[in-house]
Amino acid sequence: MLNNLKFCVNLTMLFQEVPFLERFEQAAKAGFTDVEFLFPYTEGVENIHSRITDFGLNIVLFDVPPGDMQSGEFGTLCLPHRKEYFRSSFDLALNALERLNCKNLNVLFGNKMSQFSVETQMDCAIENLQWALPLAEQAGITLLLEPLSKVVAPNCMLQDTKTAMKIIETLNHSSLKLQYDFFHAQLNEGNLINTLTANFSSIGHIQIADAPDRHEPGTGEINYKNILKKLKELNYNEFIGLEYTPSTTSLKSFTWLQN
Repeated sequence: MLNNLKFCVNLTMLFQEVPFLERFEQAAKAGFTDVEFLFPYTEGVENIHSRITDFGLNIVLFDVPPGDMQSGEFGTLCLPHRKEYFRSSFDLALNALERLNCKNLNVLFGNKMSQFSVETQMDCAIENLQWALPLAEQAGITLLLEPLSKVVAPNCMLQDTKTAMKIIETLNHSSLKLQYDFFHAQLNEGNLINTLTANFSSIGHIQIADAPDRHEPGTGEINYKNILKKLKELNYNEFIGLEYTPSTTSLKSFTWLQN
């Protein structure tokens, strides 16, 4: 079932048994050649570069800087009062992408702000993307929009596939794709295979975890056997990120990959 599908392990969520910079070695020892994670900035791009060089790893994806998380920010794309920060943080991300030879950047959308209307925040997101997309194209990278679930991110401005696809279709740029996370989608929308199929041509990256507890496939309600079968039928050739919290140990949580 898993033949011809490409998996990368999320080092923010997995191998939490050891500090972040030690997780690259753990991933390689577990047999992975490709990894993803949330942010490279605090740990240091050069430190991460050394790890992927030492262990022969490829970085598939990471996220743009999130803003001031201590004050509740998680992404600034749609924040009108944070345009300057978004653009400087995007430049920082581009430099990190180049150094780490990574081709995908998750552009965190940001939260609803009571002082702004929905229309104002959506207009801000589109304006920032219109600014960023030519830079992404020049750098040869893909920007990804990821709807987040109401359970994990109740204030997120982008919570459904339909809204993300409206933005993608409006901008109509080859460097802008959908990041489809089955866990978030199940909690928000359900109808996973139909949604996957309908929007398949716009999907640039997939992430998986079972619902409702965000553990490895096989621990919850999502029928991943059928989902992975459909991905093979559709000839999906991008990566599938393992973005889950293991129900036991990280190594034991990979058992489902061997079935």
